[in-house]
Amino acid sequence: MPSITAILHTCNDGLRLGRALETLRPCDEFLILDHGSSDQTCRVARLYGARIHALGQDQSARDAILMARHPWLLVMLPSESISEGLEAALFEWKLRSEDEVAPIPACSVFLREETGAGWSETRPTTRLIPRNWEQWEGILPRHDVRSLLLQGDLLRFSQP
Repeated sequence: MPSITAILHTCNDGLRLGRALETLRPCDEFLILDHGSSDQTCRVARLYGARIHALGQDQSARDAILMARHPWLLVMLPSESISEGLEAALFEWKLRSEDEVAPIPACSVFLREETGAGWSETRPTTRLIPRNWEQWEGILPRHDVRSLLLQGDLLRFSQP
């Protein structure tokens, strides 16, 4: 059974972090990589049992990801939540054996963004990655077309 660490990069996200963490029931660990929050972000993270790591200026997100305790990482923004469909897909994915998931390069999910005109169309984005992932676009994994597409949506809410 492959276990998952949820990784969220934060900076003054106390108002939205709880919603994101509340939806991450399939994850075995929450790792918050904080970029200097001065609000209630760390307090909210602790309420959900998250481990918090303050990123220093000379430390990359890749360095901090090595602190994850589990072999698979679900990388999200604090403004994102997983839908019930994606939650079910992640629980089903975790039922696979280690031998079944070993050849999978990564997993993608459908991303939907809240806009002023409603919700955007879905588009795939790679977010469930092995711990040794090397392809990044800033703090998020670069999309890999070879990745396994999971059912359900990752929902990105507009800022409060």
